[in-house]
Order: sequence, then structure tokens, then C-alpha cells
Amino acid sequence: MKTKIEPFKIKTVEEIPITTVQEREKYLKDAFYNPFYLKSEQITIDLLTDSGTTAMSSKQWAALMDSDEAYAGSRSYYKFENIVKKITGFKHIIPTHQGRAAERILFQCFDVKGKYIPNNTHFDTTRGNIEYNNGIALDLLNENGKNPAFHYDFKGNIDIDKLEEVIKKYGAENIPLSMITVTNNSGGGQPVSMENIRKTKEVLSKYGIPFYIDCCRFAENAYFIKKREKGYQDKSILEIAQEMFSYADGATMSAKKDGLSNTGGFIATNDDKIAEKARTILIVTEGFPTYGGLARRDLEALAVGFEEVLNENYLEYRIGQIEYLGNKLLEAGVPIIEPTGGHGVYLDAKRFAPHVAPEFFPGQSIANEIYRISGVRTVEIGSVMFGKKDHNGNHIAPEMELVRLAIPRRVYTQNHLDYIAEAVIEAYKNRDNLKKMKIVWEAEFLRHFTVKMEYID
Repeated sequence: MKTKIEPFKIKTVEEIPITTVQEREKYLKDAFYNPFYLKSEQITIDLLTDSGTTAMSSKQWAALMDSDEAYAGSRSYYKFENIVKKITGFKHIIPTHQGRAAERILFQCFDVKGKYIPNNTHFDTTRGNIEYNNGIALDLLNENGKNPAFHYDFKGNIDIDKLEEVIKKYGAENIPLSMITVTNNSGGGQPVSMENIRKTKEVLSKYGIPFYIDCCRFAENAYFIKKREKGYQDKSILEIAQEMFSYADGATMSAKKDGLSNTGGFIATNDDKIAEKARTILIVTEGFPTYGGLARRDLEALAVGFEEVLNENYLEYRIGQIEYLGNKLLEAGVPIIEPTGGHGVYLDAKRFAPHVAPEFFPGQSIANEIYRISGVRTVEIGSVMFGKKDHNGNHIAPEMELVRLAIPRRVYTQNHLDYIAEAVIEAYKNRDNLKKMKIVWEAEFLRHFTVKMEYID
């Protein structure tokens, strides 16, 4: 059979709002032309993020009812700890309420002030936590990953040569840790190869630098390794994940992605001293180490979710959804990052709206137009999210201007994807009408969440 069906059946449904163009134009204006300010009742299909937007399974909901809400020593924690240890092999598993909490604690443990943290590409909260702690986040994406139209199996890879150059330039003593994000979210949800992870470990070990993986989409990355990397075709997703983690000294995770749950995260490490520091900070800011700021029922849901995410039938459907949407857009000539990655389709705003220069935020203009047309909410990953200014106030654009269509797990059907494709294609056909934008207010850190914008007439 050629048709890839959803490997589940629907037992509960939620009504979604259907709005008019006139209503959506008002909603956008009231939201300062920033989709983050839009309310749920104003959104028909929500592709803002795949984080915490998962539809949980019947087994997860059943597990919630069996939770042990003890403040300390909850059996729900030990179920969570056991499955995470089974997958990662790390000695210490420390829960947090979400990924950015794990990042905040990790960078406090390593004292990153004035020091450099390399990564393939830091995502927004990782970069934000490094910069908030006065560190310097370095993106060392390989050259293939910077060309949206170029086909390459592992466009998420870190540039190994540049990694070593950076270490020699700044000195290992000024690099407290290095990271790799799997899959590479800011790079288009692109996977990282096992070979790249292994070589990263070899370089870092030579200089005595700890290696941590941002693993929020580890199962999707493992699936790509199985399908694309020689020697892994006959290995299970669990076996591939275990090998990935075997090269690292620890990990952070927003479990709101491949934990198949609505909240949660963790820090994992083999370093006893880092674990001790992390637990101390956790107790002060998050909660006791056997709940980490989570209700214990959420730990139960995560324990089940980590088992379900290893199912290859689920992953085939999951990656297939993204590929299906990407192919629909490509057939219509819409420029996207190719090949499609793990959790979303990324529009290439530079080719989509070449008449809007990066300093006028083409991705934000596209995202607003898609919503205006259809009620589909997306998110800009470009100059709004990562742009900076030099000492003279000139705009410094990131290497890519993107709009991400992040697909929530087990939520939308093929008809929904067709509707999304129609909206994006319509926006692309009318791309010459896309307007330049400007920022009228922004926060000091992670400005894209709360930025207020206007169109330039």
C-alpha cells in the first residue's frame, strides 16, 4: 500500500474556529502584527510551534490518573527516570518544567560569562539563556546547511573544521562546553548524522571540552539516521538513540517535543559535580529533584510518551506528514528548505519575497499574510528572531530568513495539510503585494515573543 495512514484513531475532537478575512485583519492589527499575541479562538490551524502542542494518547491519559503526587520520592519520577536512562544511558536525570529551564540551569552550572558556546545552530531559548548569562553563542552550521535549495542528507551537521578552528582561536579554557542540537531547529529541522556526532566528540575530547546534546527531537533525528546513513538500516530507533547519546557527556531536553507531552524537560549528565550544582539550583528555582517543577502526572505522561516516540510506525507517519506538505508546496513552486526535515516545513523568505530586504523582515510579512488569508498561524525564524545591530545601528541579518510551519504531533489530518498548502500557495502567488515592516517596540532578550511591529507604507 502506498498511502501512509495515521497510525492511530481519533477518540476525542476539539472544535476549531473559522473566521473571516476581515476579522483576521483586525486580529492582526490588535496583535501588533506579531502572531504570538493572537488568541487561540482567533486561529484555525496553529503551526506556531510543535512544542507542547502534542495530542496525547489514551495510554498517556490513563497514566495521568495513576500518578503519585508525592512531593519527594514519587514513583512517577522513577518511571520517568528509568525510561530516560534506558534511552540516554546518562547517570543523572534531573527533571525540569521545560527545556529553557534546563538550559538556564546548565549554563549557570558551567559559568559561561565571557566564554564561548559552539553549536551547530543555537535555537532561540538556548541562545537567550547563554546571552542572559553573559556568554557568547556561536553557530557553526556546515556550508551545505546554509543553502535552502541544496539537497544534502544531513544539513544539520556542525562544521567540524570550524569547531576546531574556534577552539584554537579562543582557547579550550574559554569554551566551557559545546553542543549539538538534534534535529537542527533553526537550520530547518534538519538532521545530524551519527558520523558528525562521533567526530564532534573526538574533537572535543582532544581538548577536554564537555559535549552536550540539545535532544528535544532525538527520535526524529534517529529516524533520519536509520533511513539515510549507511550501516543503520537494520538498527532500531532505540539502538540508534542510545549510540547518539553514548558520545555525549550530557543533554538538555524540552520534552514537549519528542516526549509527546504538553510540558516537561530535563538535564542529563554523567558529571557528578555538574549534577550536584544542577540539583541545588533546581531546588531553589524549580522544585525538589524528583519533580523539578512538574506535576507528577506530567512525569507519568512523559514516561509513556518516551516509549511511544520510539515506534517506527509513528515516526514514518510523522516524517511523512512533513514530506507531504513540503512536496505540495514544491509542486506549486514555493521555495522551501530542501529536503524537508523532521518537525516542520520551512519557507525560504529570501526567495519567497526577494523585494523585501532582511532589515524589513520578510519572514514576518509572509507569516502575517498567511494568517490573514487563512487563519493559519506560523512563526518567523529570521531577522525578527535572530537579527542584531552593529555599533552604528546597522542591521545584522542571520544567514537565513525563514518562516516555520511547525506541525504538532498527532493533531492535524491530511485535509488540514492541504488547507495549509493552499494558504501558503495563495500567499506566494500574491507575493509582490507583501509589505515591508518595522519594529516599534522590542524586549532586551528573545524579542520575537513580544515584539510589536507595523507595516511601512
